[in-house]
Amino acid sequence: MKKLSSLLLIATLVLSTCNFDNNKPSAYHENANREDTLAGGVKLIPITTNKGVFNVWTKRVGNNPKIKVLLLHGGPGSTHEYFECFDSYFPKAEIEYYYYDQLGSAYSDNPNDSSLWNLPRFVEEVETVRKALGMDSSNFFLLGHSWGGILATEYALKYQKNLKGLIISNMVPSIPDYVKYANEVLGPKLPKEVLASIRAFEAKGDYTNPAYLKIITDYYYPEHVLRMPPANWPDPVKRAFARMNYPLYLKMQGPSEFGVVGDAALKNWDRKADLNTITVPTLSIGGEFDTMDPKAMEELSKLVKDGQFLYCPKGSHMSMYDDQFTYFTGLVKFIKGVDARK
Repeated sequence: MKKLSSLLLIATLVLSTCNFDNNKPSAYHENANREDTLAGGVKLIPITTNKGVFNVWTKRVGNNPKIKVLLLHGGPGSTHEYFECFDSYFPKAEIEYYYYDQLGSAYSDNPNDSSLWNLPRFVEEVETVRKALGMDSSNFFLLGHSWGGILATEYALKYQKNLKGLIISNMVPSIPDYVKYANEVLGPKLPKEVLASIRAFEAKGDYTNPAYLKIITDYYYPEHVLRMPPANWPDPVKRAFARMNYPLYLKMQGPSEFGVVGDAALKNWDRKADLNTITVPTLSIGGEFDTMDPKAMEELSKLVKDGQFLYCPKGSHMSMYDDQFTYFTGLVKFIKGVDARK
């Protein structure tokens, strides 16, 4: 018995000193030879415009040479902050990802010049960021949420040769369709007196009246933007809303998420007829209670050449929060699936 015990002890010691592959530390957090190590992954990227050179802020999380996801926030004029929930899922999946504040947002420069707030210039900004971060068709996934989905669509229509995969989160390919859905489907679901008040403000073009915005915030946002009382919204969302570049948002989107109203620059944006030219693998994500029609988001996945649809049955416009498990399970599966293709 003593001899058997001694043999077991020796075997245990030998096994404990062996360097098995499955015990090797992951390279996901490896920072060797990274120029952004000193700044914790932060990199300021110069953007050349016809009004001068400005810096935009980016921050890398993780290390995976085959998968790099650039996150395009909504707004326009919101911030990267509401994407912080990705920290709970992407590192575990060893997906390298980049926070990015578009020009005029949060940590990036704000030229405060409305002539710069146009789609073509934003597309060129994304292309400059891609180059600076060393992304290409072997590793570059572009994820755009809301307005970021419009920007990602426009980028893909011009530069899809640089993409490995495209994700359009909670965005339809047509603003006129979005407006129609808000007016004809979601609006009538509001209490009659609330809808009447909204229509009265809109009839006068009084879109920035605090009373109008309060009605939208109190009655519309908790149902269709993020399905919980605004007081209980997660801190990253509160910070993103608090730091919204409102002049930029007002010029391009209008005063609220209740459709696109007034003379907002995006009011007539429609790319349905062009989606069939997008050939890269594409995932469209839609929530049942979104500000936009989830069926139109599903249609987007069918109009591109290689599309998939991720449906979030509990989700609203910010499905990454109110249907989080569905959102991230499907998103990670899509990214890993595209990466596994030959």
